[in-house]
Amino acid sequence: MKIKELYKELGFELLTTCPDTEVVIAYTSDLLSDVMGNAPDESALITIQAHKNTIAVASLAGINAIIICNNRKAPDEMIEAANNENIAILKTPLSQFEASIKVAKTLGIY
Repeated sequence: MKIKELYKELGFELLTTCPDTEVVIAYTSDLLSDVMGNAPDESALITIQAHKNTIAVASLAGINAIIICNNRKAPDEMIEAANNENIAILKTPLSQFEASIKVAKTLGIY
């Protein structure tokens, strides 16, 4: 599913420009070394990690979108880095658990 369609269906806030890329699966984790080793390509990372290093890890792992949960604020440097790397950042008031369920249902995984 294109990111543009995904964030509209989810009702999450888009914090970056919207790249014309796909998300086919999601991965939930806050441990960035775990994300680097296990997140699939073309995924959305569901996390509370709202800092620039999250973008670097996402770029290395082939992640196309980051969903920040619990209404955490994404700093300007994170948003700038995401725009430079063509990675979308979405924000939601939902917990990681709730966001994971909603994303899985929207992507037709469960």
